[in-house]
Order: sequence, then C-alpha cells, then structure tokens
Amino acid sequence: MGVQIPFDNTYATLPERFYTRQGATPVRAPALFAFNAPLAQSLGIADGADHSALAQVFSGNATPPGAAPLAQVYAGHQFGGFSPQLGDGRALLLGEVATEAGRVDIQLKGSGPTPYSRMGDGRAWVGPVIREYLMSEAMAALGVPTTRALAAVTTGEQVLREDGPMPGAILTRVAASHIRVGTFQVFAARADRDALQRLTDYTLARHFPQAEGPMGLLQGLMEVQADLVARWMSIGFIHGVMNTDNMALSGETIDYGPCAFMDAYHPDTVLSSIDRQGRYAYSNQPPIAHWNIAQFASALVPIMGDEDRAVEDLTEAIKAFPALYEAAWLRHFGAKFGLAEATPDDRPLIEAFMTHLARQGLDFTNTFAALPKVPAGMEDWARDWQARGPDLDLMARSNPRVIPRLHRIEAVIAAAVAGDFAPFDEMLAVVTNPFSEAGAEFSAPPAPDERVTRTFCGT
Repeated sequence: MGVQIPFDNTYATLPERFYTRQGATPVRAPALFAFNAPLAQSLGIADGADHSALAQVFSGNATPPGAAPLAQVYAGHQFGGFSPQLGDGRALLLGEVATEAGRVDIQLKGSGPTPYSRMGDGRAWVGPVIREYLMSEAMAALGVPTTRALAAVTTGEQVLREDGPMPGAILTRVAASHIRVGTFQVFAARADRDALQRLTDYTLARHFPQAEGPMGLLQGLMEVQADLVARWMSIGFIHGVMNTDNMALSGETIDYGPCAFMDAYHPDTVLSSIDRQGRYAYSNQPPIAHWNIAQFASALVPIMGDEDRAVEDLTEAIKAFPALYEAAWLRHFGAKFGLAEATPDDRPLIEAFMTHLARQGLDFTNTFAALPKVPAGMEDWARDWQARGPDLDLMARSNPRVIPRLHRIEAVIAAAVAGDFAPFDEMLAVVTNPFSEAGAEFSAPPAPDERVTRTFCGT
C-alpha cells in the first residue's frame, strides 16, 4: 500500500512569485531510520505503508498524490546584515494537511538544490537531521511551540562537508507554517505592495483569524514571540541563529541549526561557531526578538497608507514588546519555582537564585529539577521562597529532569555515522519523556572531556 496523505494545499494558490515549483532530486538508496507514528496519525496519514514506501516518499523519490512541491522565497537579516533574497535552498514544501488542531505544512529538508541554494548542494547529512529530530521532539514534549519531526531517512549517498564526506539524510518537518519575518521582508524589499497585502491577509487567516490588518498581525506576532522566547529562557535553550528568516509568524521554534541547551548556567553563553560576536547569546535572545519584530514592522509600512503616520504607529506599537516579554518571563520562571501567579514583586527572588547559579556555575536543568532542595549557601533565600507557598506539583510539571544535552547528541551522531541508530532510538525515547526520572547517562552534565564548546549548522 502506498503512502496516503490528505493534502489540502493553500500556499500553492498564492501567486508564483511566492515560490518556485519543483520536485525533489532523487537519491540512490533511501532507508527510513525514524518515523513518528503518533504524529503521522494526527495528520491523517493512513496506516499500512511499509518502510520502503515511506522511505520513497520521505526522501522525495516518490511524490504522493495531492502534493504540490515548491521552494518558498524569503529574505532576511542574517547576523544584522540584510540579504534581499534567500529562500528554501535545500527544502521543499510538499503540501499542507488540515488537522483538528489546525493547518500544517509538510516539508522535506535536504531534498536537493533549488533556485535559492546560493551555491549549496541542497543536501543534509545525518548529523543535523538527528539533531533537529531530537531537539524538536524534545521541545514538543516540554510544551514549547515548535516544528515537529515526522520522518528521517538516510539517502545511501555521501555529502561533502568541512570534515569530509558524510552520510546523507533527509528530514520531514511538520510546521504550523513556514511563513517567516523574512517572507514579508522579501516583498518589502521588492516594493511589491500587492504581494505584501496578499501575504498579510493569508497569514491573518491562517494564524490570527481574530486579528485585523497589519497592526493586528504585528500584535499577534509580538504576543507569540514574547511567550516563545520566555519559554526558551526558562529551559536554558539557546537558538543560536535568530536571524529574521528564522522567526516564524506561527510562534513556533524553527530551524534547529547550532542550537543547544545549556549545561552550567552562564547568561552570556554562546555556542554557535558562526556567532563570533555573541549576537545570539542566551541573554541576548529577548532583545534580539524585539529587534526582529522591529524589522517586521518596517516591512509592513508599504501597506499602511501614509508612510509617516505608519512609521509613527508601528514605532509606538512595538514598544509593547518588553512588557509582553516580562509578563511571559514571570509566568514561565514563576512556574519553575511553584509560583502560579508570579508578580513583579517575585522578580528579585528569581533573580537572586539565577545569580547564585551563575556564580557557582551550577547545572541549569538539574538544579531546578532538584527543587525544593536548594543549593548550599541559599538557606536565607529558601526561607523567603517557602514563605510564598510554592506549588510542588506545578514545579514538577515545569522543571524537566532530562534535556537533549549536546554531548549525548554528539555521541548519537557518531554512532549513526558508523551505521548504528540504536543510540538514537534510546535517546529519543528518553528526551520525549522529559519529566520522568532518567538514568545518569542522560541526566548527568558532561564530564570535562565531554563538553561541547561549539555547535555548527551543518549546511
């Protein structure tokens, strides 16, 4: 039985300047090594297809009925510098599925070159595919809005990277959409008011149906991004490459490149090998989100009538972001301390705890998981905290016991490169149950010789 996916495509009905239609470049010998059956079921993907048929579809070798493969165009600020045209350089949107929870995209990553590849080979190797699979599924289990991993295949081909030839792989990603801040920027840069208006209307209908007009869209984006970044901060997550083309209008975490969860807590942690100035350090993520939103606001100016009035209104509107973020930060960090209704009066208590973590270099995840046991030297702090009557059940739901630690991911990737995917399966089972007790192998911080000090995109 072939793979049946109930496609219901809408992005493909937009004008063709939004994308380039094309199929995937076939691969030699696709083999499925991961398939997210519960996610597939939620998408209405019919049971019964064997691994061979799944591998053919999720490698791009076979195009399922109803698919309308295309590469999306977008622009973006990358490390602060504007690139007027980027786009899907190694990915194809297969199509969309309307589910009970809302419409989603199904996209292949690593499916071959497109007109937007910019000298790249359009391929992915097994390392970044495994990293995104583990990271995105862990984030979903943590309750963080995120793209999801539906399937992963090896291609039977090698791709050339800095460290030499690596086994090729393709990830199938599911997202609420792939509309980015950069999608708006590409049409603003082209002074294409018609495309901007169409994109605004489409995005409002898809993601913010209760909102109206560009200002409503901006407000919606600020709200979902304030909540998302506060969630990242509350679990010690560093995205690593918060370019405007990596900020989704859906409010999902997207594009897991040089991302990481912190081990020891240091607010200025930077791990990405390409972030030489520390632009996207852990502590910089909230102001960078605000900066990205300002760029989004700029892209809306052409469809807002009088330019001077539009700039004035948008400038005033984005001033609301810090307060939105502060409220979200208190909500998510408050929950970690069992404070269901954290207020600004609780901020000094939270900050004192975080300062102690940083001074002592304590493990972010494990220190929170150990609460209500507090680190040595915090006895006075503990009395103040206990006086607030913390909710232990809320803490248990808010403080994971295991995260996908970098050194464990690197070990899984090394095994996969050697052809052994059993460690991947084992780690996936653990990180998708983050609030359960895990063995020391997965919950322990890295030993000094295991520490990963640099992360890479893998492109």
